Amino acid sequence: MSSLDFVKDGLNVCILGPSDSGKSYLAKALGIQACMKFRTAYYHCEEFLETMVALKQADYLKYQKKIRFHMKLDLLILDDFLLHSLTDEREVKVLFEVMEKRSELSKSTIICSQRKPNSWASMILNDEVSANSIMKRATKHYTVVIKPQE
Repeated sequence: MSSLDFVKDGLNVCILGPSDSGKSYLAKALGIQACMKFRTAYYHCEEFLETMVALKQADYLKYQKKIRFHMKLDLLILDDFLLHSLTDEREVKVLFEVMEKRSELSKSTIICSQRKPNSWASMILNDEVSANSIMKRATKHYTVVIKPQE
């Protein structure tokens, strides 16, 4: 992963593990390294979705411009993915749109989550179809599981 070939190849990385296991640290380290060669952005997922939904509601043209910006990024890092339930359908739609378009364009995304992907359906409006669609895009290439020391 340190070679960043996954970014060059447009592959996703899903980093899973408990709180304080180093997920964010690893994602940020990869992001800092990626900044030297690639267009990169880091967001807390909840803030990212809230901001995008508010922008979409307030000014759709600015929202579309922001979506285009996120599609041009070589690496998008979404930290604390599904820390809380997504109960707003608009957030689910934005998340799916971003993940779908980035997948179509072969752009890399790093997802950091404390939750295992098989539990995502209960966190996304109890909507198994949306959750599976998002999960398949987030986890389709590499999954890194960080286990706590015993």
